[in-house]
Amino acid sequence: MAKHYKILLLMLFSPLMVMAESKTVTSPDGKMTVTVKVENGKATYDVRYEGVEMLKASRLGLKTSIGDYSKQLSFVKSEESVVEKHYDISRSKTSHVDFKANRIDITLANGKQNQMVVTFLVANNDIAFQYTLLREKADAPQSIVVKEEETAFRLPEGTTTFITPQSDPMIGFARTKPSYEEVFSNDAPMDVRSQYGHGYTFPALFHVGDKGWVLVSETGVTSKYVGSHLSDYDKEDGYEIAYPMEGESNGLGPKYAGMALPGSTPWRTITIGRDLKPIVETTIPFNPLEPLYKPSQEYNPGRYTWSWLIWQDESCNYDDQVIFIDLAAKMSYEYCLVDAWWDTNIGRERIEELSKYAQSKGVSLLLWYNSNGYANDAPQGPFNCMNTSMARNREMAWMQRIGIKGIKVDFFGGDKQHTLQLYEDILSDANRYGLQCIFHGCTLPRGWERMFPNYVASEAVLASENVFFDPGAAKREAFDLTLHPFCRNAVASMDWGGTMMNRYMSKDNKSRHPRMTTDMFEIASAVTVQTSVQCMAVQPNNLQDLPQVEIDLMKTLPTTWDETRLIDGYPGKFVVLARRHGGKWYIAGLNAEKEAKTLTLQLPMLAGQTVDYYTDNAEGYAERAQLKVDKKGRAKVVIQPNGGILLK
Repeated sequence: MAKHYKILLLMLFSPLMVMAESKTVTSPDGKMTVTVKVENGKATYDVRYEGVEMLKASRLGLKTSIGDYSKQLSFVKSEESVVEKHYDISRSKTSHVDFKANRIDITLANGKQNQMVVTFLVANNDIAFQYTLLREKADAPQSIVVKEEETAFRLPEGTTTFITPQSDPMIGFARTKPSYEEVFSNDAPMDVRSQYGHGYTFPALFHVGDKGWVLVSETGVTSKYVGSHLSDYDKEDGYEIAYPMEGESNGLGPKYAGMALPGSTPWRTITIGRDLKPIVETTIPFNPLEPLYKPSQEYNPGRYTWSWLIWQDESCNYDDQVIFIDLAAKMSYEYCLVDAWWDTNIGRERIEELSKYAQSKGVSLLLWYNSNGYANDAPQGPFNCMNTSMARNREMAWMQRIGIKGIKVDFFGGDKQHTLQLYEDILSDANRYGLQCIFHGCTLPRGWERMFPNYVASEAVLASENVFFDPGAAKREAFDLTLHPFCRNAVASMDWGGTMMNRYMSKDNKSRHPRMTTDMFEIASAVTVQTSVQCMAVQPNNLQDLPQVEIDLMKTLPTTWDETRLIDGYPGKFVVLARRHGGKWYIAGLNAEKEAKTLTLQLPMLAGQTVDYYTDNAEGYAERAQLKVDKKGRAKVVIQPNGGILLK
């Protein structure tokens, strides 16, 4: 009898056999709940919205060089608080954010009694959570390696996906992948294996049937960590956080995250809505973050011309750049981007002359650079200008002296920690010299608009240059641009790389394959694509090719927004967005379907007003009419196949 009693006591006090401990935090409006549970030594969380399960019990935890924080876990304590922030942001879908969330900090101990804090911020439609590892004793290690993250996302069965695969490392043009330039799925089932077998990049959009929508991403990634992605789907565990592939950057540098203690991981973010409105309008990529430094000056938004998209490498010469500077001036655009090879085809002395000429026309130059280092074999120059602090400061001081206002840096090497350090160093050095930064051939930006005041946008998408190169991408353009407001562009600024107005993908506008979208589709996409410095890839011939109504419209489109609202849409089919610039609303719609779409839009901000209504005529050119919005804010519109509309 005594022996049985002793066994019972051991079972009662064993850390793996204690009763489950759970803590629940609710959003301010009471509609969303996150429950964190510790049971049998493992921690999980689940999410419900309006009582409906949106994420099933999903694992939490880390594995590190000093211990495993994913098993033999026990609950230590929890603290609850309210987070309220009010801030301005100049380079996103809105200019001001009022953020309120309920916060819970849950301290867990592993089998060695080392502690980890899991923090959840729960707002009305948004969740952000991160891990913090403590340094509890003076003789404890000051730095560790995080080898693996157990974080998982288990969606309900029947969920469909809009996600894009993580590519093999060191493949594609000059071995420049991964560069977040793959094709998205279209309402695909979760159990489809990713194209390369490495999972999927952020962001990931999920349609949970009639229950609603879930958008998963991460934010706050700096040189203190690696960039992560999602694993392939597992029926038991769902999607898990995956770290960079060992082969990235020619295999150099660890794929793990080094961290000083105490230290925190980036934030994992989840946006949930019964409809798509919270997905499109979310500001959760910015809300947990703070600026990392002050701007050295005011950075100006604007539009830029770009010869390379249609005229390609041969256009990077002095005379052709003068043509595109003149084009920018005629269109009242602020910038002209001089692309790769300028250092050899134009030379530094003549770039100084070109910059002076541009400024005489009221235009400023942006210059292209190769990121360099050992990430890939990209042959385009200038080389060895961005990869070390000494080179950057020398180059950027020169650019400041001759009036260059921004840089586009291309061809990075994945998501390892040393690559994230390069992005951060380029941004912080550029701020010293008053330079804005655009990145191409790059990773997804993760909260960078908030952290880096001179950051503009990243490509990180299968963008417009592919429409030029590939007829298949031209056919897919309408799908892509009606998808990205709901996923890629919902979490970060996106440099799509050009509103293309040539009917054919050639300098003569007669040869090669055609553009498959209408003119109004392209013009309206300059509103649906969010970036504060927008490429308007008009060509010199367009001044004669296009109706004056299109030219006049493209001269006036803003690139910064005070407010964004989703009016209607479905990923990959159609989208109607309302964006406010100052006191003026712009309502842009795109249709990727094969049939014309007739919609009755709900536009309470325009109730009772008569607005300019731009749409497609039978020839695929834009025409302007007047449209009366009724007193209830209703307006009936028709969007042609692969077409667009704009109300303003």
